[in-house]
Amino acid sequence: MKFIYSIKVYRLKHYLIILVAALFSALLLYVEKDEVAVLTTAMGPNAIDAIKTKEKKIAITFDISWGDKHAIPILDVLKKYELKETTFFLSGAWAERHPDIVERIVEDGHELGSLGFRYEHYTSMEENEIEKDIRLGEHVLNELTEEKPTLLRTPHGSFDERVLKTADKLGYTTIHWSVNSEDWKNPGTDQIVKNVIDKTKGGDIILLHASDSAKQTAKALPTIIEHFQKKGYRFVTVTELIEDVNTDTKEVK
Repeated sequence: MKFIYSIKVYRLKHYLIILVAALFSALLLYVEKDEVAVLTTAMGPNAIDAIKTKEKKIAITFDISWGDKHAIPILDVLKKYELKETTFFLSGAWAERHPDIVERIVEDGHELGSLGFRYEHYTSMEENEIEKDIRLGEHVLNELTEEKPTLLRTPHGSFDERVLKTADKLGYTTIHWSVNSEDWKNPGTDQIVKNVIDKTKGGDIILLHASDSAKQTAKALPTIIEHFQKKGYRFVTVTELIEDVNTDTKEVK
């Protein structure tokens, strides 16, 4: 009996040591690193929508899936303000039709991410169709830029556990957003500015569009940029925003 009791005491001490070490490690990570606010599956793959940080750094992102009228004016505004640290998410079908604009985005120094190929809701597709669409988008961007994209924004921001796992399997980090400008609704430049500046804090990922459906974004952009510059914010690419940070997760069913 004493032998059995000794074993139990030993195991209890062993587990307590492991628990204390784990809590200490978690505390160190919390203190030393920023946190990423993410939507995640029970098994791990996630969609990052923001970073919890005390630093004044934010990521402006643009989605493009249609048209060629508004992308260049937006790029001109960014160039005027010498702002290169933005991330453009492109659908493969659009990029295939507008290689000259893709070239301009890259030449201006902006980061590229993928919107897949067809820009259709992934949640309505089978897993093999999702994988095929991601690979097609990857192929186009790789052919045009000679670089494989590593960031994926799902078309329409639509995803579930299957989508996240498929993207993760293909080597992608899925990027969502925490601030929606709703610029595609064309509510007026003042409202677009308000939608962004009223809701944005350090660590946020801002969703804007450079498709032809967003007719007022280029006009709203200078006010948005100037506001955050005056407030001391630093613009960073999505990759810079999320690198070397800890995660804070919410499960996706």
